[in-house]
Amino acid sequence: MSTPLIGVTSENAENQYGQPAVRSLRTYIREMIKAGGMPVIIPSETPTEMLKQLFERLDGIILTGGDDIDHTLFKGADHPKIGKADPLRDQCEITLAKLAVSRGKPILGICRGIQLLNVALGGDLYTHVEDQHPAKVKHDYYPEPPRDLISHPVAIEKNSKLFEIIGETEIPVNSLHHQGVKTLAAQLVATAHAPDGLIEAVEIPDHPFAIAVQWHPEWIPQQPASQALFKAFLEAASN
Repeated sequence: MSTPLIGVTSENAENQYGQPAVRSLRTYIREMIKAGGMPVIIPSETPTEMLKQLFERLDGIILTGGDDIDHTLFKGADHPKIGKADPLRDQCEITLAKLAVSRGKPILGICRGIQLLNVALGGDLYTHVEDQHPAKVKHDYYPEPPRDLISHPVAIEKNSKLFEIIGETEIPVNSLHHQGVKTLAAQLVATAHAPDGLIEAVEIPDHPFAIAVQWHPEWIPQQPASQALFKAFLEAASN
């Protein structure tokens, strides 16, 4: 059996000399290799037709974390805490998400990835959770705290694929976001929540593997839940 090719989305950045660069954190790469996949970095500027050709060759897609999605794409409330949007990345990932959903290809969303999947399928977001959601839990433990800081638990729905994978109704997670799912897209089902009710995981029930989580399992790889999630994704991508 050949090693599954896993497309890993990236962000546009600059190197130390101010020159344009493509960046994806090594944590995603490391966990894909550990789980048995071959990571393929997807540049956001890839033209749509080339992106579709690349999609056909991939066995799975990871929508990675990163900066905020353009709030005008989902008619979200403007807020001074919204970060600079990257239209090329937004369009690239929306295209990949829609293709993966319609074609039944395994897709795993992480942090920004859960938000992107929701927006791609017609949902919307809190553009700043602290001010727009009756939050009783702090969610934005960044940039100062370590990324593996366990911030709060999430409750997992028993009748979900996520529960089948992890086997627990509650797990501890890190939390590195200031935005979150507000109105859930019709195709998605919420499968985990923070103590304040904010959606922390979603999935598409009739899809081979379409799961997205708000936390960052790649930064807490020692957690059994993180290992189980990556393993299940790679198993789905191998079929």
